[in-house]
Amino acid sequence: MERYDIAIIGTGPAGLSAAITAKIRNKKILLIGNPNFSDKVQKAHQIQNYLGLPAISGKDLAKAFENHINSMDITITDGKVNAVYPMGSYFGLQVSQDIYEAETVIVATGIVTGKAFKGENELLGRGVSYCATCDAPLYRNKTVAVVGYSPKEELEAEFLAEVCEKVLYIPMYKEETKLSDKVTIIDEKPTAVIGENKVKSLQTEKNNYELFMDKCRNMKYYPIRFVNGTLLKLKNGQLVSDYSIECSSKEFPDPSDIIYLEFKGIFDFDFKKNILELKSIEGPIN
Repeated sequence: MERYDIAIIGTGPAGLSAAITAKIRNKKILLIGNPNFSDKVQKAHQIQNYLGLPAISGKDLAKAFENHINSMDITITDGKVNAVYPMGSYFGLQVSQDIYEAETVIVATGIVTGKAFKGENELLGRGVSYCATCDAPLYRNKTVAVVGYSPKEELEAEFLAEVCEKVLYIPMYKEETKLSDKVTIIDEKPTAVIGENKVKSLQTEKNNYELFMDKCRNMKYYPIRFVNGTLLKLKNGQLVSDYSIECSSKEFPDPSDIIYLEFKGIFDFDFKKNILELKSIEGPIN
């Protein structure tokens, strides 16, 4: 039976990076996972902390991954790893109905979540996120909810509290929480993520918590760019946005000042001053 130097389980960023590094070092590799890569990457609205690729969409990043591994003749074995057996000097891997051998195994399967809440999968990338440090800029000045399954998630909540208007923290563990006054603790079990095209609220067994950006009303912003193409159209002499606009409250912002307005609304646009002023809301602010 053919034996590989390295078997890599997982085709997210970590698994692909491991495969590329191993290939460069002339190792014989077996890369096992989803040929479409990570769903969490594919559905990401915008990624800002990937070096060299600022403000890239998840789909574009996945395409860049694909181009990179194809250029190096790295193939993906599509299958589910059912078991890994230590065999002394090597490992045996049961992948679906096949058996493979490798001297080293790298497990790069990413985060493991339990059963999704109702609406969670449907709204992934539309308000549902699994990385506070990755997506915090998207939630600047918003109310957000963090569902934590271990005390380490408290650090994520504290990080978000530095940029968000309000952070709700829902601990799903028994240990005592140790959070600052910037974070509101909700001792209730979540049941569903509510929304159609975007997250509107989090439903618990007792209450419904609205998650929205309430600092946008009656404010002026300097538009920087329109995310995902042309998102504005003319309506009765005013501009209407249906999607996302990258804006800042300062004319010459630094990165920390940039926010994302995601809603349907009517604006007045001052072309001389280059200011976008929100006049009314036609739909929910998320």
